[in-house]
Amino acid sequence: MSAAPAKLEKKPVSFSNILLGSGLNLAEVSTLGQPLEVIKTTMAANRSLSLLQSAKLVWSRGGVFGFYQGLIPWAWIEASTKGAVLLFVSSEAEYYFKSFGASNFGAGIGGGMTGGVAQAYLTMGFCTCMKTVEITRHKQAAVGSAQQTSFQVFKEIYAKEGIKGINKGVNAVAIRQMTNWGSRFGFARLAEDAIKNATGKGKDDKLSSLEKIAASAVGGGLSAWNQPIEVIRVEMQSKTADPNRPKNLSVIGAFKYIYSNNGISGLYRGVAPRIGLGIWQTIFMVGFGDMAREFVANLTGEKPSAKH
Repeated sequence: MSAAPAKLEKKPVSFSNILLGSGLNLAEVSTLGQPLEVIKTTMAANRSLSLLQSAKLVWSRGGVFGFYQGLIPWAWIEASTKGAVLLFVSSEAEYYFKSFGASNFGAGIGGGMTGGVAQAYLTMGFCTCMKTVEITRHKQAAVGSAQQTSFQVFKEIYAKEGIKGINKGVNAVAIRQMTNWGSRFGFARLAEDAIKNATGKGKDDKLSSLEKIAASAVGGGLSAWNQPIEVIRVEMQSKTADPNRPKNLSVIGAFKYIYSNNGISGLYRGVAPRIGLGIWQTIFMVGFGDMAREFVANLTGEKPSAKH
């Protein structure tokens, strides 16, 4: 605690984190990120389907391109904005949590939660909603409704429900992102400390790139504990023709609806691709993010926002 004030000698504000976060998240979603997102969302919305059946359904909607459904424009808009917010806000918050005496693990949780909530309410609401609509709207076509483009759906929702309709499920998104990135950063930092202890490194010694990636993979995989929140979010935002589903679902209402129809197992549908997605996202935004910030700091002569 007594050494904490020394870390405030230079405020670590680095607006390069905005560009870094945007670029890293775009790279993440354009590679494995969106295919894993599509399978995960398909399983969460169609809770009777297995992983293989969901993959076949996605393939039937356009082959390889079916796995990138919703990438343009919604996932790209979401990724470029949420990545910028996450890396900037979490970096600043993590630094200050450490300056107040928090441990590596505690600062990681605090920084991740702060960044996750910020990105949910500032940038993710309508993009996540529209991306989910894009992935799940085939459920309407299955019962004979005419297939609409995502922009037609956007206009229809906006005309009927306004901004509130476009941001449907944003509270569930915020809960998910808060627990997502709090867990990812926190568990990743905990794994970093464990690696340092196992390899005999000191607290301020740097990890290798492979060690960073390994720690991020652990953090990302363990963050999937909150899958029920994700299934609830998907149900709230999905387009469905089920006449028995209550209208204007709240988080609690969606939980009751899913549980009554699918039980506990329904709340964990899509957890396997979610683990893969969590690992992939955390490697990019925590592991690669730390490396990128350090690289930029060395180029500009700034101090990195926190030692890892």
